[in-house]
Amino acid sequence: MAPKSSSTEEIVLSFVNEQNRPLNSQNVADSLQKFNLKKAAVQKALDTLADNGRISAKEYGKQKVYLARQDQFDIPNNEELNRMKEENAQLQQQLEEHRKAISELDGEIRGLQSNLTLEQILDKETKLRSEAKVMEEKLEKLRGGVTLVKPEERKAVQDMFAEKIRQWRRRKRMFKDLWDTITENSPKDLKEFKEELGIEYDEDVGVCLQSLCNLQQNSKKRPRSQ
Repeated sequence: MAPKSSSTEEIVLSFVNEQNRPLNSQNVADSLQKFNLKKAAVQKALDTLADNGRISAKEYGKQKVYLARQDQFDIPNNEELNRMKEENAQLQQQLEEHRKAISELDGEIRGLQSNLTLEQILDKETKLRSEAKVMEEKLEKLRGGVTLVKPEERKAVQDMFAEKIRQWRRRKRMFKDLWDTITENSPKDLKEFKEELGIEYDEDVGVCLQSLCNLQQNSKKRPRSQ
């Protein structure tokens, strides 16, 4: 239910005085939608208030602008204005100091939140002590000349490694024979042709068969601890 005429005028008057700036009827109507006031009612209230001298109104072409009467406000003199400016400057400084303090507190809070809790520290200490104990036991075995890898396990790994090297050599040789046959009479640039097919050599991916073969030979020559 829309407010009565007198109530509408009081609502509009209160708003205009609070804003204390030039307003048109659309500004007022948009701001007072929460009171279920239609633009026509707002326009009527503004005109009535202006006619009764409770607010000021000025026309600029087709636009009519309304403003609160300035004689109802206490206008500060130069001394009061200077005092208000000083107070405002002090308040701005205090505000900046508060913002800086809040920023520092936020930083401390984030730092504290990123730290481990006492429970997490104790749990991590237990895990590290356990890992250190296992490593110390292995170190003692190595110092005592104990073989940590069983001979059969070592042989299984070496045999598997040797088989992979054999397969690598065989496939490398197969590819070379096939590539030589395909490209023997090809007019294409071999490098461009390889890139076109998406073929990568060992050196293209940073591996070297010969270095792994040398590693295999060195592992056979290395004396084994008993």
